[in-house]
Amino acid sequence: MQRHHVFPVSTILLVAANLLIPVAIVVFAIGFFPYKPFLPGLAEYQPLEYGSPPTAPFDRLIFMVVDALRSDFVFLNGSGFEFTQRLISDGVAIPFTAHATSPTITMPRIKAITTGSTPSFLDAILSFDEADTSSTLAAQDTWLAQMKAKKTGKLVMHGDDTWLKLFPGVFDRADGTSSFFVSDFTEVDNNVTRHIPDELRNDDWNTMILHYLGLDHIGHKTGPRGPNMIPKQQEMDGVVRTIYEAMETQPHLCSTLLVLCGDHGMNDAGNHGASSPGETSPALVFVSPKLKSISKPFKVPADFVEDFQYYRIVEQSDLAPTLAALLGFPVPRNNLGSFMLDFLPFWPEKHDKLQILVRNARQILDIVAATYSSSTSLGKQYNPNCRHPSSPAEELTCEWQQIDGTIGKIPVIEDLDDAWIADVSKWLSKAQALMSSMASNYDMSMLMYGELAAALASVAAICAVASLAVMTTAGLVPFILTTVLYGIMMFASSYVEEEQHFWYWTTSAWLFYLTVRSTPRATRKCFVMGLVALGAMRITRGWNQTGQKFAGEPDIVTHFMASNPPLLWCLVFATYATVSVELFNTLGNIPTAISGSVVAGLVMSALSFKLAFTNEDAPELIVGFAKTLVNMFDGPSLVNRARAVFLGLGLTSMYPLYNIVVPGTKVSRDETMRTLHHLYTLFALTQSRATNVPLFLLFRAIDMFLSRIDLEPAQIATSSLLLQFSSFFAMGGSNAISGVDLSNAYNGVSGFNILAVGVLTFLSNWAAPVWWTSASNLMLLQSRQRIKTKSDYRNAYRQHAALMTAFVTTSLGFVMVACTTLRTHLFIWTVFSPKYLYSMAWSLGQHLVINMALGGLLYWLGCV
Repeated sequence: MQRHHVFPVSTILLVAANLLIPVAIVVFAIGFFPYKPFLPGLAEYQPLEYGSPPTAPFDRLIFMVVDALRSDFVFLNGSGFEFTQRLISDGVAIPFTAHATSPTITMPRIKAITTGSTPSFLDAILSFDEADTSSTLAAQDTWLAQMKAKKTGKLVMHGDDTWLKLFPGVFDRADGTSSFFVSDFTEVDNNVTRHIPDELRNDDWNTMILHYLGLDHIGHKTGPRGPNMIPKQQEMDGVVRTIYEAMETQPHLCSTLLVLCGDHGMNDAGNHGASSPGETSPALVFVSPKLKSISKPFKVPADFVEDFQYYRIVEQSDLAPTLAALLGFPVPRNNLGSFMLDFLPFWPEKHDKLQILVRNARQILDIVAATYSSSTSLGKQYNPNCRHPSSPAEELTCEWQQIDGTIGKIPVIEDLDDAWIADVSKWLSKAQALMSSMASNYDMSMLMYGELAAALASVAAICAVASLAVMTTAGLVPFILTTVLYGIMMFASSYVEEEQHFWYWTTSAWLFYLTVRSTPRATRKCFVMGLVALGAMRITRGWNQTGQKFAGEPDIVTHFMASNPPLLWCLVFATYATVSVELFNTLGNIPTAISGSVVAGLVMSALSFKLAFTNEDAPELIVGFAKTLVNMFDGPSLVNRARAVFLGLGLTSMYPLYNIVVPGTKVSRDETMRTLHHLYTLFALTQSRATNVPLFLLFRAIDMFLSRIDLEPAQIATSSLLLQFSSFFAMGGSNAISGVDLSNAYNGVSGFNILAVGVLTFLSNWAAPVWWTSASNLMLLQSRQRIKTKSDYRNAYRQHAALMTAFVTTSLGFVMVACTTLRTHLFIWTVFSPKYLYSMAWSLGQHLVINMALGGLLYWLGCV
């Protein structure tokens, strides 16, 4: 009689719960991150009853973007922009601070600058995909499209290739540079500057875009006060000097406007993506000899202010209508910006000023009417119900009718006074605030369906836990308490921003509990190891300052290791030495000469890469003996060094994999799995910054303690969960987009490849959590010693997997409900939306791929 294998109910429930996770995430994301609608086509000058469009003072534009150019980099004393400050002092440059709304990422900022609109938060995600073409502005109205439509010259671009993705086929000449090689400070900028002399001599263009990346890369690596920052500012200032002197001396550039700006700023840690004052305050400077006639005196350098708000504050979207007037084209159709009144003196005639402001206002009124199309009373016709407007949009329309009505009552346009101009400006600002702060067009049904899928996944996971063997209260209660407290925490923006403290304190409390709990039964050595683990956790907490409120504050890395490079490298060498000894011990069945040579070759190649990479990434850390080793290992490129490490790890891993697959080998499965664990440790060290390498020594100390005590599957799951999250934040991770570290994303990759770069980016940011997944599997395998049957220890793994799934599904549901409930919250796009993106990464990447797929495979290989 044929026997049919029947899967346990717990397995079916567990599979169902994990399959529902990506469904819930995708459905909710579709409703939460929709593309905002826009008006198609190019704007055209509409006839007005009081004259033709005014004459533009400029006919060419040089738009120079210095990535992450924070306002104080240009305007404060000690800045490297000395020549630019002299231009401001001489009255030929007008300074501003341009407010950049979150997300402070290059792609959405360029969209805001060129369209004058508020980009979708989804653009922050797409900006990490260099191959993406779905978010282009090819069909939208921008000032680049308007300049091209003028047909007075070619469009030229040199620098960040984000412009080429956004504007395919727009530029007649272009040389793009990838923005993700963040270790490079010089080549990305030299590639831009080398084109400038020839372009300035050419007279066949009317728009030139220059986008420099080096200053942003320096910020990511060494922060805003790094040793390379002032020299880079001086280099950028030299570019401004070159362009300005050409504008003064070459006749075809006499009516050229130079705009120097940052797409965003940076925080005190050198990162960006969130909404701290430093990240949202880039500099903006208009430069031209023609500005001498209209500018007012400015104090240069400016007095220090803490919030980076220097000179007049404008919105980045204000650039679009301002450039439209200065260069003579219609305001882009989707613009929400307001013309900068500082430039009105260019047109002394009142009817010209009227033209500029009224056209700007009526263009925004069209946007209001299109957005609130269900309100039949909106539009340019007179609304008789203005005494009792039913919506902010109706109120805005009524206010414009009052302002517009005053024009017809004045027989001569020249009789309009400055108060009318002020009223129009206030109306523009109010319209801009209304439309920019308008809630996204959420698809509520999709949000509900996503939450329902997450709820079903949670129920399935919890039922899977309940259907398995009974767990003790000591093992289950801490896990439940952690899950519930974490879920509640998701409804408070401050807790989301500073989530790391929850995991630090919870992990410390858990280790303390395990230490005290094991004391009556364990040896004195085990108790001492518990104290060592607690000490290691305390050091781990202070290693990298993360979060939002205290980013850039003193931590072990910046204020101790960075100032003591010899100590750092002693710890780095100790970490590599520890891994090499452990790896050598697990290869004991191979002849010593062979195993020693393999381990030595692997570790030396990995250490050689780390030294060479750090020499390029943070040369100030390479001193003394480290400098001697760098010179000794000088030769191959970083790409080839990384490839050698990866190839060596791959070839060496074939030995333990062979021992697992081929039956009858003499090597124990525990030893084989430890070999794979140590090989991954070498890979994790390769994908981590040099300053974070010693953390793996601390992780090993905690792991040794946990491996010594008798833990149930539920306790192993709790330990794994807590240490995965706490180690992620200890390595410098956060819930802000600015926390994504791209420094190791191109190890061994010579050009952009979405799969390779995506995998390396994830494994470099989640290197420590993945390490703890592997360590947890070793703990589970070790627990077989007290489990009698194969079905029992398979059941133990199912308990572990079910608990991890229960946490992921439940926490994901809490995050979804928080995002839905707080969708009108002030911090929805700066705190809660990035948190949802991180929840996606934790759920899809760390949980499904690492914990479930890879972890399950490793456990199965160790048990078969």
